[in-house]
Amino acid sequence: MKITQVQSHILQYDLPEELGYSQQYYAKRTAHLVEVSTDEGITGWGECFGPGPIAIANKGIVEGVIAPMIIGLDPMDRDVIWHKVYNLMRDHGQKGMPMQSLSGVDIALWDIAGKIMGQPIYNLLGGAHRTSVPAYGYGMMLKRESLADHLARFKDEAARILDHGFVATKMKTGLGPEADVQLCAAVAKGVEGKGRFMVDANHCYTTSDAFYVGRALDEMGAYWFEEPVAPEDLDGYRELRAGLKTNISGGEAEFGRWGWRGILENRGLDIAQPEVCALGGITEYQRVLALCHAHFTPVINHVWGSAVAVAANLHLLAAMPPMPGGLHPWEPMLEFDTTHNSFRDDLLTEPLDILGQVQQNAGHVMIPQKPGLGVEPDTDMIAEYKVA
Repeated sequence: MKITQVQSHILQYDLPEELGYSQQYYAKRTAHLVEVSTDEGITGWGECFGPGPIAIANKGIVEGVIAPMIIGLDPMDRDVIWHKVYNLMRDHGQKGMPMQSLSGVDIALWDIAGKIMGQPIYNLLGGAHRTSVPAYGYGMMLKRESLADHLARFKDEAARILDHGFVATKMKTGLGPEADVQLCAAVAKGVEGKGRFMVDANHCYTTSDAFYVGRALDEMGAYWFEEPVAPEDLDGYRELRAGLKTNISGGEAEFGRWGWRGILENRGLDIAQPEVCALGGITEYQRVLALCHAHFTPVINHVWGSAVAVAANLHLLAAMPPMPGGLHPWEPMLEFDTTHNSFRDDLLTEPLDILGQVQQNAGHVMIPQKPGLGVEPDTDMIAEYKVA
């Protein structure tokens, strides 16, 4: 079997309402799917992390740089292909967009491998440690509105997410340290007696401001404080972890085993959050997971994107060994964006229906059982929303 074609599909639509986080507001939803075809008619699907103009640029890397390197190769040679592509792109970026692009291609190759072998990806990774995973719902996005409006909306939305059945919820911050503490207090009030909450700053604070917010979170009982400072600020992460009771999480902006080695050896994370659609795909994710567990750092994957990304993460969460183990081991969760996303809810010929599963299964989501990713995108929908 040989690879015959590698295509990028950039999908986009206008959101019903503008959403924001600490770095920007956005009004469009984007997904970057990768389709790898073979001479025996088996097709694999993957996804690259990165919205809007980033997705357009990554399309050029996927089709103009990576595709010529791998067309004609055996798709089962995933590790061989990974290292060939990485080594030839190394001089032009060991992180960032080249790795995002390689990720989508690699995930598609794993999808092909599962279809060839008639096995779900989790079986190719060694089997399922669990048949379902608990899900947490994130929302509470920033908008161009007053602090008072934010406070009322965040409190109500946090309660609504937990009432739907999610086992926990996550909010955004980014209005400034003092206002953000008020936002966190509103969410803590909204979830009181219902479940736990987490806070995602998207690296908007200095270390001193992160301590200001983090000390308040210690008193509120937040479960984790995500990306409190810039991903490059490894010293800041280590200081925050040593000085706060709340778990410090991060890592979605790191790429490959070499970057993750630095994070983990620095001992700045309580919870690691690798992004499989960015760090190098499933092939490299397995190495990063091994590094995390070698440093006794639990993993809760960062998940952002379409149903393809969700499906890939379900397989990874199923195959993740318990760490450290025992009768009642620490368990990972599936991250689920509760905001409007047609590319997650309507993309597949057979939808995953995460919201329905959460409501019906006590906050849990089942692992896809069909070969490969276990899902198939609707090509008519791809054609309707494709912009590049």
